[in-house]
Amino acid sequence: MFIIKELIERADIPSGAYNVADDIPLSANGVISILAESQNRKANIWKVSKELIQSLTKLGDVLRLPLTNERLQKLTESYVVSNQKIKSAIGKDLPISAKDGLLKTFNSFHTNAQ
Repeated sequence: MFIIKELIERADIPSGAYNVADDIPLSANGVISILAESQNRKANIWKVSKELIQSLTKLGDVLRLPLTNERLQKLTESYVVSNQKIKSAIGKDLPISAKDGLLKTFNSFHTNAQ
């Protein structure tokens, strides 16, 4: 929301395509760990061999199951992008990291549920 607000309110930011991203990318396991941290719990992340997953996706291709090679590729692709262009255009650092923002959000769910 910070970046959208800056883009709306400021006329000095050039028009263009910008990647909105955190400075430090998060993995799915990282998000799970942050969620567990917000609940004061230990993250239960299972280690599953790459070969087993690939075998299951091949089976999914043949039997038309939800987990296929195409879906596995989409799930495991890297979506890391640079946010340097938007940070340079705005001339400011981002006010909060993705980790801190997620912790705050997850904690609000926990607080509201009680």
